[in-house]
Amino acid sequence: MYKVYLKPGKEESLKRFHPWIFSGAIARFDGEPEEGEVVEIYTSQKEFIAAGHFQVGSIAVRVLTFQQEPIDHQFWKRKLQVAYEMRCAIGVAVNPINDTYRLIHGEGDSLPGLIIDIYAKTAVMQAHSAGMHLDRMAIAEALSEVMGDRIENIYYKSESTLPFKADLFPENGFLKGGSSDNMAQEYGLKFHVDWLKGQKTGFFVDQRENRSLLERYAKGRSVLNMFCYTGGFSFYAMRGGAALVHSVDSSAKAIDLTNKNVELNFPADDRHAAYADDAFKYLDRMGDQYDLIVLDPPAFAKHRDALRNALQGYRKLNAKAFEKIKPGGILFTFSCSQVVTKDNFRTAIFTAAALSGRNVRILHQLTQPADHPVSIYHPEGEYLKGLVLYVE
Repeated sequence: MYKVYLKPGKEESLKRFHPWIFSGAIARFDGEPEEGEVVEIYTSQKEFIAAGHFQVGSIAVRVLTFQQEPIDHQFWKRKLQVAYEMRCAIGVAVNPINDTYRLIHGEGDSLPGLIIDIYAKTAVMQAHSAGMHLDRMAIAEALSEVMGDRIENIYYKSESTLPFKADLFPENGFLKGGSSDNMAQEYGLKFHVDWLKGQKTGFFVDQRENRSLLERYAKGRSVLNMFCYTGGFSFYAMRGGAALVHSVDSSAKAIDLTNKNVELNFPADDRHAAYADDAFKYLDRMGDQYDLIVLDPPAFAKHRDALRNALQGYRKLNAKAFEKIKPGGILFTFSCSQVVTKDNFRTAIFTAAALSGRNVRILHQLTQPADHPVSIYHPEGEYLKGLVLYVE
């Protein structure tokens, strides 16, 4: 195993168990590790401090362990077992009305660069680092042992998530099984998951609790689900007794899947209609018929250089909602951009509200669910921000 030596004083963040080592902290390499290999990290005093995956770029090492131990089958199995037991403890796994949850959430589960979502009998695995890509078969083998007959398929989906400079040429495909059954259940509601061509792993698992909250507010309301993707908020609103639900997304494929998901749960229900349209154009044209609006856009900023434009986007989008929503309306508004902080997002929404001249109160401050845990040593892992607002 290659060794990496840090510059004096650069071990301080590792002593606080932060899982990233930046390239500027490295003094020298003992050897020439290939991208994705496991390396050992030593202080300038040649004391072992951590081991992790090496990668070319700003984040040079993603830490897997702070113990001097082999990264082998038992290592992966132990990490996956701990993660699964936590999901059982919080009630999202082994739940008769829910078979959809995140099993591994990167740094939150001490496995930076790895995502695993469970959809009924299928696990969808996604690598965000070269190291996790290279270790995918070992992880899949350990996953099969930990989950037993609870999963029958493991689908690997990393073509769009790995660093393109690594020249890894990943291919999406099944590492185990190959079932075409893509139906799962979330709190008693059924839906199709497009893990083959859909966004992320096929469904936005991170909005489960927020969708459940919306259900409590939907009774008798006219609901607009903007950026609906495959309709998650829409069918929760319908179960909550909404008078009508309109789902809007720019993707025709997403609208098609939304309609299929609504039909699964509410066949021939004429309360729902779906439209493939640009969000801003739809908001410009619509009247004031909605008294519950959901704004759940894709990430407006994936890196810090785009932060200013992202905040302008959030202000503009929410200003439209404040302008059009009925008096006494409720707005669920979100940001999933990691570089947008809670304060950034709240300020953008405050500005939009002030420009509208309407009185707005915060009912709830939302975040990601418990199966998307944030390591206390890695606060950067808190990426989902949301507000539920009452608009007079």
